[in-house]
Amino acid sequence: MNFSTLSLMLQELPQRITTQDGFFFPKQGTAESVVHDEVFMILIWVAGFFFFLINAAAVYFAFKYHKSKCPEPQPSPSHNNTLEMVWTIIPTLLCVWFFYIGVDGYINRRVAPEGSYEIQVTGQKWSWLFTYPNGAQSTELHAPANENVRLIMDSRDVIHSVWIPEFRIKQDVVPGRYTETWFNSTIIGEFTMKCTEYCGTDHSGMYAPVIIQEKADFDAWLAANSNPLEGLTPAEAGEKLVALRGCLACHSFDGSPLIGPSLKGVFGSERQFTDGSTAIADENYIRESLLEPNTKIVEGYAPVMSVFNHLPEEEISALIAYLKTVK
Repeated sequence: MNFSTLSLMLQELPQRITTQDGFFFPKQGTAESVVHDEVFMILIWVAGFFFFLINAAAVYFAFKYHKSKCPEPQPSPSHNNTLEMVWTIIPTLLCVWFFYIGVDGYINRRVAPEGSYEIQVTGQKWSWLFTYPNGAQSTELHAPANENVRLIMDSRDVIHSVWIPEFRIKQDVVPGRYTETWFNSTIIGEFTMKCTEYCGTDHSGMYAPVIIQEKADFDAWLAANSNPLEGLTPAEAGEKLVALRGCLACHSFDGSPLIGPSLKGVFGSERQFTDGSTAIADENYIRESLLEPNTKIVEGYAPVMSVFNHLPEEEISALIAYLKTVK
């Protein structure tokens, strides 16, 4: 558990105490979360039992052998083999058992069952993008209930971390490689996926809705979003891409500055850069800003934008068409 995870838990503690969620955990959204909680509570009870047993013994002996009752040194009692074996064998067996259930649970969470439904998860500062086998993309994680779902994850910039508390899953998302985790949700409803690896200024706001649906409802949503840009004009497609590609995490469209400059009225305006040069924000400038964002840095801002070299030309054209309409 890192500092960010602990902070989120402390923030949510008052809500957990006053809702149906447990004191230690949020509600159980998967069958695996039940096992996770049981193991945790076993460890708590065993550790608590020995804590009170050892401290009670310490208090008892402190009084029994207090100097006022035993002013002179007492002879050491004879060695007790039975006692030595008891306090050696019992903790050893407990530790072996803890190790077994821990490893068994870890392996189960690391390897998705064969035939799991796969969803591609892409993290970037500071948003999530989910891509489905039919090409559908969304900033919300939709998944069918009572079905094994495998998340294949990568990052475009820095290390992020996927955490869905109700599913008891947490997995780092690392640039330059794929990581994975899986779940099988038994509850219809909406949850929240959070980033628990500090990734910069807006790390605390890097959330994504997790929507678990009946299979029929999920299939209908998937079919409706198989081509999110179908039937849209270039400007309308660009407006939708602004949300899908995470632009709203760093840029505003109302003139207010965020991590990056506002995109209100950007097209056709003169841009002042940190090296003292200027340029007119035309089609070529916007294209370069998407594919090589750190080539020209607008004055007053840091070079933190992710590189979008994977964008197809039709998406670049759509984004340019939309920015022309933002006045």
